Amino acid sequence: QVQLVESGGGLVQPGGSLRLSCAASGSIISINNMGWYRQAPGKQRELVATITSGGSTNYADSVKDRFTISRDNAKNTVYLQMNSLEPEDTAVYYCNADRVVYYGRDSFRRASDFWGQGTQVTVSS
Repeated sequence: QVQLVESGGGLVQPGGSLRLSCAASGSIISINNMGWYRQAPGKQRELVATITSGGSTNYADSVKDRFTISRDNAKNTVYLQMNSLEPEDTAVYYCNADRVVYYGRDSFRRASDFWGQGTQVTVSS
């Protein structure tokens, strides 16, 4: 089994910072893409940032110059540093791992997507 567990969410005032982390556990061989998505109340889930195993990044326009995504391939962990937070950033943030190769049930397996359970980020005074 492969599981993603997010942490680091919470309540912060406007202008503050948070650092989210997501650790993938299991007998993982490789993860191609990892990323962060968010879903605000009444809205669809949207991409925040992604990063490949080689370090290539992509950001939503709304978070450019404020958020930074990074990963530690050895630990199968992805991070999201969020600065200058705004109330509009309030959402449940989900971790994603795409194109995962892992070992389970006595064989090597491949999956397109794994998702974490989400962590709440609330920006409010």
